[in-house]
Amino acid sequence: MPSLASARYGKDNVRVYKVQKDETTGVQTVTEMTVCCLLEGAIETSYTEADNSVVVATDSIKNTIYIKAKEHPVNPPELYASYLGQHFIDRYPHISTAHIKVVVHRWTRMTVDGAPHPHSFFRDGQETRNVEATVSRAGGIELKSGIVGLTVLKSTGSAFHSFVRDEYTTLPETWDRILSTDVDCAWAWKPFAGTAAVLASVERFDQAWESARDITMKTFALDESASVQNTMYKMCEQILEAVPESESASYSLPNKHYFEVDLSWHKGLKNTGKDAEVYAPQSGPNGLIKCEVVRS
Repeated sequence: MPSLASARYGKDNVRVYKVQKDETTGVQTVTEMTVCCLLEGAIETSYTEADNSVVVATDSIKNTIYIKAKEHPVNPPELYASYLGQHFIDRYPHISTAHIKVVVHRWTRMTVDGAPHPHSFFRDGQETRNVEATVSRAGGIELKSGIVGLTVLKSTGSAFHSFVRDEYTTLPETWDRILSTDVDCAWAWKPFAGTAAVLASVERFDQAWESARDITMKTFALDESASVQNTMYKMCEQILEAVPESESASYSLPNKHYFEVDLSWHKGLKNTGKDAEVYAPQSGPNGLIKCEVVRS
């Protein structure tokens, strides 16, 4: 006989924009988010018996996302996600777990005539700050923070050699190559007992995000990379040191390839090895390297 193994539902792609206004200075701060909220609990009969009495409508979930954004701070996103998830398990006894994902889109304040403008912003990249919160009666609040879509490139300082060579290998070894990737980095926090515990740590969330971002870019730039694998491991080590409240750190890095263009057919023009200056960016296929580092 078939049985329902797992189920969750909710509202995805809820776009939220909040303006924080300082009436004294006239300075405004903006936050734009995309929110997903999925609920678990005693909802089996809505699937197996067409019993909608256990369903909190996804439209109600959407409305709640907006209301909680009005009632609570949305910065840092870890705090907002915790408040939102806690609401659902407090409000609905049959809901046991709320899964919240918050994607914060980048808006940077404009500088006009050398001074920060009080209410004008620009989008300076597709990088997002991501938070995933799992709020449950059994486990409290579990948070994972991250950086997604930070595109980086260095034109030298990366090598890849001494790898396995066999009858399937055509890739030449290199001691100098372009290294580029779209950073997907995350760090998981030790569980919090409730929203009060999250609130007590509120300053650490921004500090951790800034540290992880600085570590990612500094290590990427300065490391004489023997491989993406080794460089990303060094980044994870440093994040665990910088964020002692974290349990793990992870990266997922696509290797965005730039291939030398052989131009020797045109009047012997040299454009390989140390003479390489013109490259062909590749959209795919690409390498994909992942790792997660945990505390011993």
